[in-house]
Amino acid sequence: MRGRKQNATGRRSADFMRRAMDLHGGAVYLVALSQTRSHADAQDVSQDVFLRLFTSDTEFSNDEHLRAWLLRVTINRSHELHRSPWRRCMALSDEGIDLLPSSEPDPADAAVDALEQSPVWIALKALPERLRTVVLLHYVEAYPTETIARIVGCPAATVRTRLYRARAQMRRRLESMETEGRHE
Repeated sequence: MRGRKQNATGRRSADFMRRAMDLHGGAVYLVALSQTRSHADAQDVSQDVFLRLFTSDTEFSNDEHLRAWLLRVTINRSHELHRSPWRRCMALSDEGIDLLPSSEPDPADAAVDALEQSPVWIALKALPERLRTVVLLHYVEAYPTETIARIVGCPAATVRTRLYRARAQMRRRLESMETEGRHE
C-alpha cells in the first residue's frame, strides 16, 4: 500500500479512498455508532475519519495496518465529539426533534432499526464506552486481544479484563430483560 497511494498534492487517490471505504467503512461506522449512540453523530464521525485518511500522510504497510489506524481514529474522533462544547449544547436541544420529514423508509435504516431492537445490541449499548469498544473490536471485528490493546492504547491483560467484565454485565442485562419479558 506504499508509494502511489497519494498524488503530488499529498492527497490520497480516489481508488485508494474507494477501496478503504468499501473494505472498512462498515467497521468504522459500527464503532462510531457504538461510541456515539447516534446515527447522525456516527455518520459525522465516519466522514471525519475518512477525511482525515484523505489528508493524512501516513503510509500503511497493509490493509490490517490501515484498518487499525481507521478504528483508532474513529475512537479518538468519537471522544473528541463527546467532549466538544457544541455537543453539550446541542444534546439538550436535539431531544425529540425531527427536522427532516422522511418520504420513504430506507432499507439501510430498517436494518439499523432492527439491529437496535436486538436484545444483544441493547445490552451492548448499556455498557460503558471502554467495555463496548473492546467487545465490538473482539466479537464483531474479530481482532485478537493484543491488536485491540494497540488500538485502544492499553495492555492486553486490561483488554481481557474488560472483555470479561463486559460479558458479565451483558449476561446480567440479558437475563434481566428475559425475566422482564416473562413477567409481561
